[in-house]
Parts: sequence; C-alpha cells; structure tokens
Amino acid sequence: MHRTHLTSARIPGRRTLLALVLFATPWLALTSHAAEWNLDALMHALAQHKSGRASFVDTKTMAMLDTPIESSGELRFAAPDFLEVRTLKPKPQTIILLANQLTVELGGRSHQLNLDDHPDIAVLVNSIRATLNGDLNVLQRDFVVGLSGDATQWTLNLAPVAPLARERVRAIRIDGRRGQVRSIAVQQTDGDHSLMTIREQTDP
Repeated sequence: MHRTHLTSARIPGRRTLLALVLFATPWLALTSHAAEWNLDALMHALAQHKSGRASFVDTKTMAMLDTPIESSGELRFAAPDFLEVRTLKPKPQTIILLANQLTVELGGRSHQLNLDDHPDIAVLVNSIRATLNGDLNVLQRDFVVGLSGDATQWTLNLAPVAPLARERVRAIRIDGRRGQVRSIAVQQTDGDHSLMTIREQTDP
C-alpha cells in the first residue's frame, strides 16, 4: 500500500474529513432520572461505554452545489482514542483516528496526518474524543457547551472556543432521544452544513 505524508493543503476531502471526524458520536446511553439530568449525568453515561458500532447517513448541503450530497456507511469507536468512519456509498473511503495519527484510505492509497502539525484540526478532534470518553473538563476547555431537554429528548450544543476552530465550524448540535443519538448537525462558517442521522448497531 502506497503511503504519503500530507501537508494541510493536500489532505484529500478536507471539508468532508473534518465533518466526519468531528461529529461521529453515536454511542450515548443515558440515565433516565429527570431530576438529575445535567452535563455531569450525560458525561457519566458516556464514560460507561468503552466501544460502539453504528450505521450512518450523512447529508451535506453546500453553497456551490444545486443538490445535497448524501453518503452512508459505518462508524466504530473504542476508548480512549480509536475512531473509524467507513463510508460505503457513494464511494468507499475510510478515516481512522488512533491517538494523534489520522489516516485516510481512499482509492487504494493511505494518507497520514499527524494532528500535532495541525492544531486547528486537533482541538476539534480531541474535543469530540472527550465527548465519547465522557471527559467534561476537556470538552469545556475547547467548547462552549450547552445542554437542553431531558434524558428522554435532549440537545447538546457545542461552539468552538479556539480561533482556528471557529474559522471553520460555527456550531454543532447533537440531538438524542431515549438514550440514543438520533442526529448530528454541523454548521460551518462558510454557510455549508451537514446532517448525520445515526442508528446504533449491536453485535449478533
């Protein structure tokens, strides 16, 4: 397999890469005690789940295109630092995050990106990883975090703090119901936006 190390300008599908890596968060199993429902309760529930699998359908709306782009595939997560986004349609592509190394597999080639060299991406990746790990301290360090609703129907709002992150992403909205994430909406600063709907999978 041919491997190349990319600079920021050469990352394939950078906008898609950011959207997929940032917002693949399908495994939230939540308590149902409405009186205790807050960020701490959400983070505690997240921390209990060390791995998960889900299918996704992602719809991106871009100003330069007349019609939205739809893709679908599978997600896998394993604490504390593994995330895989495997797109199956319309074109196979795999994005793998392990520690601070990001790998994109596309068209028979594998491209690697070290997050230490790209702090604008790293801060967002580390924040979503903190969500999956239930680490509220790290999450609040990098995002303004808001939670509304209750355990049966809730919304988590994230607004980036770092200037480099704010240049790309305006807001993230994660909606869930009855202990599962149902959708993740991403609003970019250029007006483009995406909506990912998620269905959790269980091993047979």
